[in-house]
Amino acid sequence: MVSALENGVKGGKWYSLMDKVYAPATLSAAWMKVQDNGGAAGVDRQSIERFAAQAEAYLSELSRALRTGAYRPAAVRRVEIPKGHGGVRPLGIPTVKDRIAQTAVKFVLEPILEARFHPGSFGFRPGRGCKDALRVVDGLVKSGHWFVVDADLQSYFDTIPKDRLLERLKERISDGRVLDLVEAWLNQDIVAECKRWTPVAGTPQGAVISPLLANLYLHPLDALMASHGLSMVRYADDFVVLCDSMEKAQEALALIQAFASENGLTLHPGKTHIGDCRIVGQGFEFLGYRFEAGRRLVRKKSILNLRDKVRAKTKRTNGQSLARTIEALNPTLKGWFAYFKHATHGLKDVDAFVRRRLRAMLARQAKRRSCGACRNDRISWPNAFFATAGLFTLDTAWRLARHPR
Repeated sequence: MVSALENGVKGGKWYSLMDKVYAPATLSAAWMKVQDNGGAAGVDRQSIERFAAQAEAYLSELSRALRTGAYRPAAVRRVEIPKGHGGVRPLGIPTVKDRIAQTAVKFVLEPILEARFHPGSFGFRPGRGCKDALRVVDGLVKSGHWFVVDADLQSYFDTIPKDRLLERLKERISDGRVLDLVEAWLNQDIVAECKRWTPVAGTPQGAVISPLLANLYLHPLDALMASHGLSMVRYADDFVVLCDSMEKAQEALALIQAFASENGLTLHPGKTHIGDCRIVGQGFEFLGYRFEAGRRLVRKKSILNLRDKVRAKTKRTNGQSLARTIEALNPTLKGWFAYFKHATHGLKDVDAFVRRRLRAMLARQAKRRSCGACRNDRISWPNAFFATAGLFTLDTAWRLARHPR
């Protein structure tokens, strides 16, 4: 029987892990994962396709560099990803080589850290996801946990104190070489256009290792809430605490405020509140849904994002036939429905918007004036016309899901 010591464990800490990181099998599996995920090139401009052309040689070189200590991460290329309605989100893109190295370390560290993570945490964890978190939230609300603490950590990923994060990692990992790798990634330079700088805090969004480290840093908050008998559901830095009394909600908020202060984090003052979700205006939003007054609604922002996608596929000047347009629309609508099918209201409004866009497009092709909502357009192209043409209808799918034939 193999002892814990032979497995590299002593006193609850793992001390011998680096050989598992640079093992050819680990790096090969990491490369397959990076290749499947795709993504853009980093600062070296080496694409996934270019790496694939000589993958065996590159992986051998990376293994040797990790084994000998010669490995040095490159800077991270920062790009801005458009958000809805004019906003942007900064995203860091490491090189393909660095993504593989980070994935290999993640493969090694994740089982160790996962063994201690709390069941109320769902984000970026194996076998867990948004729907699981929403299911727990829905169950708590239905069981009478109406009083909610809806908290928001301001710029969480960018503000995690590096030294405290490393100390938290050292509580479980004592392999200095692995710790040095993580520290090097936390201190990677950022390159954006003609600027280059080293961030003073945070774990870069876009880095493979970041979600695991972010969960590690908030694990004590999960444990704190549980130790006080409070039900917190967390997805990365998005979390709610659901309570059966206002007093408990106030206690939870005080604990969260103290934790944030003690751990170098900041609660967003405009996005953190306590409410009774039975009352209109006091509901809360979580993972795209809004829970309020006994209803599960689609968050307004989620609807606006879908509308933007529909607009892009239904431009009046695109010249596409109705059949081609519906063919392009349906996967978007079906994917959106698959996530939001548990909403109790609002799907009819989305269907109406899609049909208005299609009517306006058809009217333009027929060279007549239209806004897509006037009576003549509805007569010319009624709802049944689009159903016959094969348009996926959210409300119809919702009804069939609840009352299958």
